[in-house]
Amino acid sequence: MKISLKIFLGYFLLVGLAAWFVLYIFVDEVKPGVRQAMEDSLVDTANVLAELATNDVNNGLIESGDFAQGLAQYQARANQPNSTPADIWGVKKQAADYRVYITDAKGMVIFDSTKLAVGQDYSKWNDVYLTLRGKYGVRSSALIPGDTSDKNETIMYVAAPIFDGNGDDKQIIGSLTVAKPNKTVLPFIERAQFKILRWGALLFALSLIIGGLLTWRFSRAIHRLRDYAIAVSQGKKAENPTSSNDELAELANAMGKMRSELDGKAHIQDAIHQLTHELKSPITAIQAASELITPNMPAATQAQFLGNIKTQSQRLQHMIQNMLGLAALEQQQQLMHRTRVDLHALASQQIKGLQAKANKHDIKIVLNAAQNISVEGDSFLLGQAINNLLENALDFSPKNSTIQVTVLAENQHIQIRVQDQGAGIPDYALDKIFDKFYSLPRPENTPNAGQKSTGLGLNFVKEIMQLHGGKLTIDNTNLGGVLATLQFNV
Repeated sequence: MKISLKIFLGYFLLVGLAAWFVLYIFVDEVKPGVRQAMEDSLVDTANVLAELATNDVNNGLIESGDFAQGLAQYQARANQPNSTPADIWGVKKQAADYRVYITDAKGMVIFDSTKLAVGQDYSKWNDVYLTLRGKYGVRSSALIPGDTSDKNETIMYVAAPIFDGNGDDKQIIGSLTVAKPNKTVLPFIERAQFKILRWGALLFALSLIIGGLLTWRFSRAIHRLRDYAIAVSQGKKAENPTSSNDELAELANAMGKMRSELDGKAHIQDAIHQLTHELKSPITAIQAASELITPNMPAATQAQFLGNIKTQSQRLQHMIQNMLGLAALEQQQQLMHRTRVDLHALASQQIKGLQAKANKHDIKIVLNAAQNISVEGDSFLLGQAINNLLENALDFSPKNSTIQVTVLAENQHIQIRVQDQGAGIPDYALDKIFDKFYSLPRPENTPNAGQKSTGLGLNFVKEIMQLHGGKLTIDNTNLGGVLATLQFNV
């Protein structure tokens, strides 16, 4: 299982458990919380009504007095079909749902707003029983006693004492109970639970999205480190990965330092091995020529041997310089000096530097480039790349031929093309021309016929293009000659 999936599943489990626990507590507390609020309001209502009913109870007018008439008028007003309903947080209330009954000191019902229990003995019910004894009387009973089904409604009864007298002489002469069905608060409970669940689900979804994003960012940083390690193992150029995570940033820096150290050692060993191998040929030639030269040999032969020594010495010098430049370039993972480079001006400058060599061999170099084409890069390195391609084209171009240098922008790419009119690259060498120290002898009809280069130039140009995020391609043309292309992504 991938680490990103493990992290996400762990986060999902943690958030899921936390969300379930919080939602369970909230939803579970809504119902008793609303009922406690209803009970609190019933306590106040019962005590107020008990005070209002005291005179009528003392005077024996509880069934026809002001209290009974006022209660009847309240029920009539609340139950009028045309009355404006109260809008309580989105819940409409249009009917009276209070029931009020009063008992005497023995618990016998002497008044009932529903006319159902007058004359009945309620002394055993908790609300009446406790209140008549000076305690807080409350009960919640089923509408149909003994029915335990979910459909059977429950009703909350809260009682308050009715006193006779004042001060220390007052006595409890009855109780007044206010009853209210629990179903009347059900819409508020359901509405609160729905809101909690809806916002909880939204919060849970948002937490998952945030967790997914954090996991994605973390795993992306790890993937960058993995890709960097793979690129290093394959010998490719790759920029040191960056990360906003402190620990991953430290790991990335450590990997970058490790690569620098390993690359340095590997390049030294590789350079020594390759240089040793390639130096054997020119050193052997120099040694042989120096041993064969004698003071008595003909001047022409002596000059030929001295020319060979000079040619091989120059080859050694170029080889060492190219090796050092290529070794430094291969260790460079990114451009150090970025500027906006005008390719027309750069190509013109390189052509001008080689114009004398071209004129010497009657080779014409033609530049076709717009004035406003530029790329972001290292001007010196790009100049070296163009110079190497022009040097190759001159070495393989016959006399009285033309080298075309073209700079153009098309299809989201900018290209520098160098095309000669030489014999082209043999098929067997097409897949080897980028190898270090691989070089083809110059054709017979060229200025340096039979000679070879150090074999590092094209590899050098390839490294430069990789640093610029581009590529070098070399192909034979249908009309003869070679087309070398430096391609930049726009």
